[in-house]
Amino acid sequence: MPGTISRLFSSCFPTLAVASQSKFMAIVKKASLALHMGQSRLRGWQRAQGLAGSGCQQPRTFIAFVALGSEDAVLHSSNSTYTPVSGSLGADPEALPGLDCPGPGLPRPQDRFNGAYIIFFCLGIGSLLPWNFFVTAKEYWAFKLRNCSSPATGNSPEDTDIMNYFESYLAVASTVPALLCLVVNFLLVNRIPVRVRVLASLTVTLAIFVVMTVLVKVDTSSWRHGFFAITIVCMVIVSGSSTIFSSSVYGLTGTFPMRNAQALMSGGAMGGTISAVASLVDLAASRDVTDSTLAFFLTAAAFLGLCLGLYLLLPRLEYSRYYMRPICPARVFSGEEAAPQDTCSTPLVAPGSSGSHMPPLRPILKKTGGLGFCVLYLFLITSLIFPAVCTNIESLHKDSGSPWTTTFFVPLTTFLLYNFADLCGRQITAWVQVPGPKSKVLPGLVLLRSCLVPLFVFCNYQPRVRLATVVFRSDVYPVLFTCLLGLSNGYLSTLALVYGPKIVPRELAEATGVVMSFYMSIGLVLGSACSALLVHLI
Repeated sequence: MPGTISRLFSSCFPTLAVASQSKFMAIVKKASLALHMGQSRLRGWQRAQGLAGSGCQQPRTFIAFVALGSEDAVLHSSNSTYTPVSGSLGADPEALPGLDCPGPGLPRPQDRFNGAYIIFFCLGIGSLLPWNFFVTAKEYWAFKLRNCSSPATGNSPEDTDIMNYFESYLAVASTVPALLCLVVNFLLVNRIPVRVRVLASLTVTLAIFVVMTVLVKVDTSSWRHGFFAITIVCMVIVSGSSTIFSSSVYGLTGTFPMRNAQALMSGGAMGGTISAVASLVDLAASRDVTDSTLAFFLTAAAFLGLCLGLYLLLPRLEYSRYYMRPICPARVFSGEEAAPQDTCSTPLVAPGSSGSHMPPLRPILKKTGGLGFCVLYLFLITSLIFPAVCTNIESLHKDSGSPWTTTFFVPLTTFLLYNFADLCGRQITAWVQVPGPKSKVLPGLVLLRSCLVPLFVFCNYQPRVRLATVVFRSDVYPVLFTCLLGLSNGYLSTLALVYGPKIVPRELAEATGVVMSFYMSIGLVLGSACSALLVHLI
């Protein structure tokens, strides 16, 4: 074909310079190569869609457009060790360049009235609000685990042990099942549809809160040990089901544009903020601990029911159906089998993994190692400080007797302020996404948060045994430090968590979301363990 065009060009324009002919021929050769690539990619797409042999023909102009317009998208998506069957054929206007790519051959619908964004935001609230209500009801658990008809002391040593270490029991009952359920959820990614996992986990959590709500007004003074056992079992189930729900929905957002993952993260921070506000209202207005706890649990149960309805509504949106469509499984080539000509020569998945129901872990860890470290270290530092150190910082004017420096100081300067700053940090990522996923600045900023630990330690932490010096002798300092802790945690963690599922092929996005959740849980566990050592050193 190029030779025929060359002879025709020479016969028609014999007087033109040879250099001009050479340039023209170079352009013709590039166009011919692009046409060949477009035809090859179109045949591959037809085979994937079951259109091969149907006799349908496509205009050559369309083929050339596909070859030229999608080449960059192919190169961007093929830098993974996992090679997809079909590539992207268009660009997503909402996408971050090089990270979000829509599916082949389909026009991308708009998120009308921000419906999907609002649904993911509410699902984010539902992922943490019930757990927050469960944990923050400290007065209720203390009331139920002692003689309800006689709030005074006089319990047996065994009862005293339960009271003193109840929060530690809750911590173990929440962290261990969460880690185990993350592993189970990763194994179930390709075995059980995300819809089944989400609806089942929501239903289980809702059932547990119905049980706990019923028990609020039941006198448990005659069977405190049985109530303690029921509470721990319920906490184990709530922690496990909430983990499966949150990690599954987070993995689902990996197939959506980044703004939807950001909505999910912001919703989680909003759940913490609502819980903190509810706790303040309870302190200010409630006289009966069972009435406030009943309101907490009823609110959590109602919101879980709302989340069930919203998730069932999600696939009905045209925008959501576009991104939730079935994904073709990744192709795996052995060392003897030649890769197709329309794919780039990149490392592929190791032989023997095809047909496996478990997603390939090694490619995911290789691609997300840097971001995983950022997530792990971020939550390690955060859980090292919050809440173990923050809640023991007292006002320097505590002796004044004012309720703002006694009763409301910790709830305001620790829980409400931190959760609100965390929410603001996560919401900022809706408009600003810097640094990028491969930038060296991101891990640098994450490591820089280590400076927050001594800042909090040298506030008015009480009681102090080994470090008697208080450097920051003003109530303004813990407020500023808490704002900085929440803002940095919200902004940097959202960036790292949102980037994770976007640097792998679309068919691995959900599994990558589960892996990133595992990094986060490991950081929380390590931070909680180290916080006990830090408190002992102070």
